Amino acid sequence: MRHILNSVKPSRRQLMLAGAAAATSVVVSTQTAHAANPYGSGALLDWSTFGRAITSEAAVKAVVAKDGVLMFGDSIAVQDGKALATRLLGRTGDTLAVHNWAGRPTAPAVDALQSWATKYGLPRRILMATGTNDIFNPPVFAAQIERTMKIAGPDRAVIWCNIQVARTNQPVSVQLADQRNTAWINVQLSDAQKRHPNLRIVRWAECLAAKPARLTMYLRQGIHTTVPYGQDARNELMVQALAATK
Repeated sequence: MRHILNSVKPSRRQLMLAGAAAATSVVVSTQTAHAANPYGSGALLDWSTFGRAITSEAAVKAVVAKDGVLMFGDSIAVQDGKALATRLLGRTGDTLAVHNWAGRPTAPAVDALQSWATKYGLPRRILMATGTNDIFNPPVFAAQIERTMKIAGPDRAVIWCNIQVARTNQPVSVQLADQRNTAWINVQLSDAQKRHPNLRIVRWAECLAAKPARLTMYLRQGIHTTVPYGQDARNELMVQALAATK
């Protein structure tokens, strides 16, 4: 199991690149962002060069064979994936394979899900920790949820962590747009749950909203988790959701 856990851990370079993505929050200058994107949060940069953590082929096969969990996420997952794998293994005995990539919106994450489904098959549980980077183009998100549910099929549980974005290093107008687009993403996820009984939502946004102090205690710059407080809180919510569907 150690080789599976090690495969989840990003390299120092990957973490540095993910940190750079976090610092810029995949947004260009405010002026260019407004011109390029009508939703007010800015424009998505080329995320393909950002940090990533992707489990090796042998480890993915081992996780699927043991009916573990496959995870598809963004920069928050790049940072928190190793700690999540350790927590999940200790709590439920489940192994975790990840395809996490900083700055990536949901569509290519679902492409990765489709690729792994074709190549390895799927276990009974899929964890989606993506949607944060869809604030730049919220209307496309609903179709990606439907793609995910079609790939998973009705007999697998899809556990999806909702989002919270209001980047404190951006002007107030952008922060407001971030929050509006966050709500838009989360509503689409809640609407999809009404259509798909096997879709379970990890309510990260609601956890943060429950106590205002959590926004600064659990988040860096209004988006990425702090370590250890935010990381522990978010990972615990995901482990609880995964344990409930075991």
